Amino acid sequence: MKYYIIAGEASGDLIASDLMKELKLLDPEAKFRCWGGDKMQAQGGDLVKHYRELSFMGFTEVAMNIRTILKNIKYCKKDILEYHPDVILLVDYPGFNLRIAGFANKHNIKVYYYISPQVWAWKKSRVNKIKQTVDRMFVILPFEKDFYRSYGYEVDFVGHPLLDVLPEHFEKKVKMNFFERYKLEDKPVIALLPGSRRQEVSKMLNIMIKLVPLFKECQFVIGGEPSIPREFYHKVTGDLNVRIVFDGFHELLQSAEAAIVTSGTATLETALMNVPEVICYKGSYISYHIARHVVNVKYISLVNLIMDRQIVKELIQYDLNVDNLKEELKSLLYDKNYRNRMIENFKSLREKLGSKGASRKTAELMINYIHS
Repeated sequence: MKYYIIAGEASGDLIASDLMKELKLLDPEAKFRCWGGDKMQAQGGDLVKHYRELSFMGFTEVAMNIRTILKNIKYCKKDILEYHPDVILLVDYPGFNLRIAGFANKHNIKVYYYISPQVWAWKKSRVNKIKQTVDRMFVILPFEKDFYRSYGYEVDFVGHPLLDVLPEHFEKKVKMNFFERYKLEDKPVIALLPGSRRQEVSKMLNIMIKLVPLFKECQFVIGGEPSIPREFYHKVTGDLNVRIVFDGFHELLQSAEAAIVTSGTATLETALMNVPEVICYKGSYISYHIARHVVNVKYISLVNLIMDRQIVKELIQYDLNVDNLKEELKSLLYDKNYRNRMIENFKSLREKLGSKGASRKTAELMINYIHS
């Protein structure tokens, strides 16, 4: 079977690579051509374009790069027709992938979508396009099945794939090895997770590192995105004593006392590893004000959205400043009741997401649907 897979971000690369691993077990003849990253390539994918060439955030940022985006879409369509896949697997990345779904549908190519676009947050009209162009949707958030059903569209809830790839428990040995490997001091570690795109890393890290001189009893470690050069981070951190980790993201979280996280999948990864966190986001002035008018959700983070209440603090746009970050980090580190309550809520979050095996279940369903 020939699969054409499109993932446009680091989180999609991770999740798609795990799905590819399961598909290979069920379909030994599987061949993959993909848009994604290093993890998908490591699973045997013939990589067309890396997600670092595809990732743009915010309304103004997308508008500024619209020619590049349209050029990529045009090239993708041409490449699909030349490859003749049996099925196209789309992973999140809706602005790009929904256009490809429509194109594939017109050419009678089967389309499966793994990880739903957040149509429940904005552009609910997209549901009609999904119904018309996507053969099967596989959702990972518990409320999404009911959402789609209310529009007369049946989808498969498979559980969250992060449960398959994240370690469940803290291991003292991992922490010891992590400290030794990166020559860390005997101080509590604060993980800084500024995102996976250059523009968000630059914006968010500039704010995050201002905490370094305010918490001298701690050490700050940045979770770096492998596709971004080390020098890019050093331009922001300057002479500050801040370590950067590119190949030990989960080990960093297992060793951290607390984390400061840019809104995105990393907020959920951090929670599932029971690390107290504060969630941050700051966009351009125009992007933020457009978002306020079109996005219809109470929270920005997946953690709070899934729980349907605020269990972690969100510092968004004008609330994201050094004073607010400082006070929240102090609470995460030194208010035992606050820390313990957050960690207990993380356990409830894990239960809400269902059982492990999302990638395996999705692969089995996909294979069954293809053959039926």
